[in-house]
Amino acid sequence: MALVTLVSAAGSPGVTTTGLGLALCWPRPVVLVEADPAGSSALAAGYFRGQVDHAGLVDLAMAHRSGLLAEALPRIVMGVPDTDVSILFGSRSHEQAPGLARLWEPLLRALREVAADGQDVIVDAGRLGLASWPRQLVAHSDLTLLVTRSTLPALVAARSWAESLAEDVLPGHDVKLLLVGEGQPYRAGEVAKTLGLGVAATVGWDPARAAVYSQGADKPAPRFGGAKAADRAFRHSAYAASLQRSAEAIGSLTELTRRDTQLFRGMIAARTRQEVSP
Repeated sequence: MALVTLVSAAGSPGVTTTGLGLALCWPRPVVLVEADPAGSSALAAGYFRGQVDHAGLVDLAMAHRSGLLAEALPRIVMGVPDTDVSILFGSRSHEQAPGLARLWEPLLRALREVAADGQDVIVDAGRLGLASWPRQLVAHSDLTLLVTRSTLPALVAARSWAESLAEDVLPGHDVKLLLVGEGQPYRAGEVAKTLGLGVAATVGWDPARAAVYSQGADKPAPRFGGAKAADRAFRHSAYAASLQRSAEAIGSLTELTRRDTQLFRGMIAARTRQEVSP
């Protein structure tokens, strides 16, 4: 299975909101990891409206100090009812970030084991370059998605990071763009040309429906009907459809990345055998 990281260059393009939306549309069982070092656990405070008090990264860091990270991970993630999604909540304060710096490498190994057992992993890695940001998770993921809006300030902020991330592309690690709000004002092709990276998927710009994921807001109600009608309207909205298409496109892209990795490793192994043969 795959390890996908979502990152941003600046501002708030919607990494956490989009990551949660993708996870809830994901075609396979998935673990969503909140690894943004900025703290405050946007998932707990937003989508769950502050009504969950569950273990998270800090508890996992404590388990790691005792050499029990792999054993603790399954009980520290929280399953989302009626879905195939599990969540590893992030830190609750920016003051906890320095203590997490030593967690990223062992967490990477543990998440690789999770992926090997049949679950994909989506990591919300937050803003690039912050103190204690999860560099190891980003660099060693199968796919890194730079999340950006299509506005000129967003593209200017993303350009240098796009160049830096592109330098890290190796067999087994790809970097693409995830565009939020295509056409406001620039289209996907224009954004790809400007940043020098392909666009893996686009998510619609719909603040009212995005607030369901970012703030735990009620689903916008149609003119007539109650909660069931609101839920039906949400599921059939253009915003929900864009998340579904994006999840499918990204999932397919990770399949291609894995096949390329296996092919590359096979070529290296064959070359090694030739070099050592008498």
